Amino acid sequence: MITKTFKIMNPAGFHVRPIKTFVQAANQYPCKVNVINKGKKVNGKSSLSMLTLGIAAQDEVTLEIDGEQEEEAMKTLGDLLVQIHE
Repeated sequence: MITKTFKIMNPAGFHVRPIKTFVQAANQYPCKVNVINKGKKVNGKSSLSMLTLGIAAQDEVTLEIDGEQEEEAMKTLGDLLVQIHE
């Protein structure tokens, strides 16, 4: 298992559109993906679960990835968390 924390750079936070992109990417990997924000942990492969986190700009979000291709998943998903979306 690997974990890493990322700061959300998007001024609008992590809203529906970037969550959809994140979840689609997470589902491409066979590993387990958890996202933790403000002490709450959810399944990173579920849009509804991700929406419940209410991720805002400048929040520090931790990715917890376990299983096959975890390093690749961390790189891809971490990059998506710090991208600035419109």
